[in-house]
Amino acid sequence: MPTDEHGLTVTAAGDAAVRRLDAALHELLHFRIGVVAETEAALAEDPGFALAHVLTAYLGVLSTEAAGARAAAQGFAPFRAGLDAAALTPRERAHVAAAERLLVGDYQGCGALLAEITEEHPRDVLALLAGHQIDYFTGDARALRDRVGGALTAWHDDDRHLPVLLGMHAFGLEEAGHYDRAEDVGLRAVELDPEDVWGIHAVVHTYEMQGRFRRGTAYLDARTADWSAGTFFNVHTWWHYALYALEAGDTARALEIYDDVLNGPDASGTALQLLDAAALLWRLLLEGDGQAARWKALADAWEPVAREAFSAFNDMHAVMAFVGAGRVAEADRLIDDRAAYLDRAHPEASNRAMTARVGLPVCRALAAFGRGEHGNVVDLLAPIRHRVHEFGGSHAQRDAVQRTLLESALRSGRTNLARTLVSERIGVRPSSPYNWLKHAAVAEAVGDRATAATARTRATALRRA
Repeated sequence: MPTDEHGLTVTAAGDAAVRRLDAALHELLHFRIGVVAETEAALAEDPGFALAHVLTAYLGVLSTEAAGARAAAQGFAPFRAGLDAAALTPRERAHVAAAERLLVGDYQGCGALLAEITEEHPRDVLALLAGHQIDYFTGDARALRDRVGGALTAWHDDDRHLPVLLGMHAFGLEEAGHYDRAEDVGLRAVELDPEDVWGIHAVVHTYEMQGRFRRGTAYLDARTADWSAGTFFNVHTWWHYALYALEAGDTARALEIYDDVLNGPDASGTALQLLDAAALLWRLLLEGDGQAARWKALADAWEPVAREAFSAFNDMHAVMAFVGAGRVAEADRLIDDRAAYLDRAHPEASNRAMTARVGLPVCRALAAFGRGEHGNVVDLLAPIRHRVHEFGGSHAQRDAVQRTLLESALRSGRTNLARTLVSERIGVRPSSPYNWLKHAAVAEAVGDRATAATARTRATALRRA
């Protein structure tokens, strides 16, 4: 029986199919569109190739769109019906079971099965990568750190995929709050493999979470050729660049990135692209910068994507777009649909609980913000602010929710809460100009002009540094 490039036994019709799967996984680890063609080539070599069918299923669901998941389920069903599971290895059977869990929306169940595979086969890059993405989509920082960290000692310096595993581990370390270690591991990953865009992304997150926006911009500038094109991850990295620009006070540069990339002429119209666009404009809206024309175009793009319930995290960004465009009634219709979705969702679908516990309160708060009901925003967001991670994404992405809570606390006169929120932020990121400007706003609200002036001076100095 043939083996893959990492020494794992694979059930396939021949070595050519296995080499195609190796190539597909290499493309996927670098977030390149070539993963699709290589997977199709593997299935052309062997139409019954179990792991190629599993990979197709993982890709369809992890696209975070209902249409992709539906197509994946429809493609997987005839394969599964004709499968002789006894002919597969135990590892492959476990992957098939994990794919079945994922196809019904059970992210946690799939992630648990993939963790069992990794424990037995720490060199299974498919299990590691799929599991890592599930940990990201469920907001599980500890698993993001430990799933890959627990496998690393089985890898060697001459393994060509060690760098991308280090990049994955770096992201997990960052999300778990180990910023110094995350930076070191991420920098090593990218030094070993400059095309490791997830590793670049991990380093960028580390600088974001520490408020080191100048360092982040310099890092991205130095490696522009490695990350800015040729992958389906470049848009998100440009979003991080735009966040650095906003922190530096350069709104014009952030909007230039928005118009060129985030929602530019070549925009894909996928949920992953649209949510980055919404997340950037929402930060501007919170500061009173309406961007009406951009919001209108973005809301129009979101409308067909948001028709079906599939991802509570995506729903939040769709509501941002509708609210930003002044179409609060459309946001309310989406919210009503998602409330009804709780009754029709598959009982094992992770998104059902995500929607109930986090998605609906956040979406209702965003709609309330659009109506100027800031006390209601606080009442909705304050009780869940420490568990917003439950509907996935990263700390940097979920910060839009925390900023909305802070802004509404200020606007509703809840100055004690606003002071607490700002103090927490400064304690984590004392080099963030945004945090000091909000400290100034709180001080102004309580009549402490001296503290407000000092805080604004601090923000200006940080931006000039």
